[in-house]
Amino acid sequence: METERVGLAVFDFDGTCIGGQSGALFSTYLFKRGYVSPKNAGKLAWWAFRYLFHLPHEQNTAREAVFGGLGGLNATQVNAIMRAFHDEVLLKRYRPRAEEEVRRCKQEGLMTILVSATFIGIARPAAEHLGVDALLATEMEKTPEGNFTGYVQGEVIAGPVKRSAVAAWADDHIGPGKWYIARAYGDHHTDQYLLGAAHEPVAVCPGRTLRKLAKQEGWRIVDWSV
Repeated sequence: METERVGLAVFDFDGTCIGGQSGALFSTYLFKRGYVSPKNAGKLAWWAFRYLFHLPHEQNTAREAVFGGLGGLNATQVNAIMRAFHDEVLLKRYRPRAEEEVRRCKQEGLMTILVSATFIGIARPAAEHLGVDALLATEMEKTPEGNFTGYVQGEVIAGPVKRSAVAAWADDHIGPGKWYIARAYGDHHTDQYLLGAAHEPVAVCPGRTLRKLAKQEGWRIVDWSV
């Protein structure tokens, strides 16, 4: 008899579970507190423009520009800043429908995973708040002493990397062939790779490009902003 596979419910974070983009909000948070220089703020604004209008952009650039101003702080201090940002800025941006959907998926026996391009230090309190079973987010490189170098470690968890990161995690923690993506939730056109791998793809408050694709593919479209 074939062993029943574990169903995964995979949630994007920015624009899906919260209103807004945590990276841009975090950059503003740091700039107001003097951590990000005007030069790096300009780099971030240019990156945000290219992201918004679907122009080619380097995923590492924005994250390394943010960390450029935090190089003098140790990992404990940086993580404390990120948690404070989450609690002060992001807590009020959670979408109740997203929180309800996480609970519903867990009640149905699905394993819930939060997957995000945002920094792990921001995503960790988000995962705790949502009560998901696992978290995949962008890691920043550290020195042997445990301090951040300012560079991304590995790949930014965005676009097709979200799908491959989920697959690698599930193979490692559940076992190859013993899982499947039952549901996936995303808002941006780059989430199409993750959504396309799910039995039930859900486009949440999608942008124009993802909305068009979702209609073509027959994916469910929901509005969690209300």
